[in-house]
Amino acid sequence: MAQTSTRPAVLVDTEWAEAHLNDPNVRFVEVDVDTSAYETGHLPGAVGWNWKTQLQDQLTRDIIKQADYEELLSRSGIRPETTVVLYGDNNNWFAAWAYWLMKYYGHEDVRLMDGGRKKWVAENRPLTTEVPTYEPTGYKVTRINAHLRAYRDDVAELIRQERFALVDVRSPEEFRGEILAPPGLSETAQRGGHIPGATNIPWSQAVREDGTFKSIEELQALYAGQGVTPDKPVITYCRIGERSSHSWFVLHELLGYENVRNYDGSWTEWGNLVGAPIER
Repeated sequence: MAQTSTRPAVLVDTEWAEAHLNDPNVRFVEVDVDTSAYETGHLPGAVGWNWKTQLQDQLTRDIIKQADYEELLSRSGIRPETTVVLYGDNNNWFAAWAYWLMKYYGHEDVRLMDGGRKKWVAENRPLTTEVPTYEPTGYKVTRINAHLRAYRDDVAELIRQERFALVDVRSPEEFRGEILAPPGLSETAQRGGHIPGATNIPWSQAVREDGTFKSIEELQALYAGQGVTPDKPVITYCRIGERSSHSWFVLHELLGYENVRNYDGSWTEWGNLVGAPIER
């Protein structure tokens, strides 16, 4: 298996993916920003998860509830021992969020397809519009890795410490408070700016033009060069938690930083809190 990571269990390349399309122990899952992309063509045998309707609670602003998560994985033909390979558009933006979510709910073998949908299509690899169905598995969560998730109180406590790394992965314009969200995206906050003490390292700086992750050496230089080092507690955040999942993946899964949490409430929560400190 060709890898760009020193921790090969978290990435597969497109060649490996094509060779395992019919592997009964592997389930491919597509998660896109554009929720209609799956219908236009996807990896043969891959299921599609809609981040808007399936990966978040439909009443409370929160991630999908455990019972709904178990039902989703069961319906997708996934067992606790299944190797799940996630991929999607926009350089695996929401695929990384689904990865973080699965790790939070304790699934052992989850991987990203390096380069995502963009690289697969560019290489003219097989696509289909056929939607597969699988026998339900009765999937059950056996543990929750709560240490991978940060809440607003965790962030408030972090920024009172002497040594910490708070990584704002949004665009420089969002970080400076000039805009509240990327163009065309509706989830916003009442105020613009960033959390005090945050360092702005946009998530997109971690990938190459073809959508694959940069080398370990390049990634180490990117983060350590701005003071984000493994000896500090690290929290990543963005606007609603999906871009910061991508940066969490780089720091925790590729670079091996042990103490990294994703603040999925992110700026849409912090920028709406009464009295929360903001910098511009």
